[in-house]
Amino acid sequence: MEILLLNGPNLNLLGEREPHIYGTATLHDLVAQVTAHAHARGHSVRSVQSNHEGALLDALHEARHWAGGCIFNPGALTHYAWSLRDAVLAVKYPVVEVHLSEPKAREAFRHVSVLDGVSAHRIAGRGASGYLEALDWLISASA
Repeated sequence: MEILLLNGPNLNLLGEREPHIYGTATLHDLVAQVTAHAHARGHSVRSVQSNHEGALLDALHEARHWAGGCIFNPGALTHYAWSLRDAVLAVKYPVVEVHLSEPKAREAFRHVSVLDGVSAHRIAGRGASGYLEALDWLISASA
């Protein structure tokens, strides 16, 4: 199975940005971990990161032609980008919403996710290992 690994705004700054919240691993490190874990299980990963909502929409749309699933950390767009909800609802592959921290344990504005009810699964607050858990969930769900 091919899996889309999709990361939203500011995730390109992992390792630099608030390491006490998001950890010290870089986005490159995270992508390498997920890719290696996928390859070890016989699957492949295509990674996209963008700070632009439209680019994330385009990636979700384009992947409908090849993806068996998606691991998606929409970053701050989680809380207000209703177009992402519509895109996740429109595609036929399962999308797992992932967050390094637990948004519901942080500021009140982070408690709402526009992906609630349309994502196939949600993993939050487990750091980088949450991405690996999301990958395992997708593989199990497709079996």
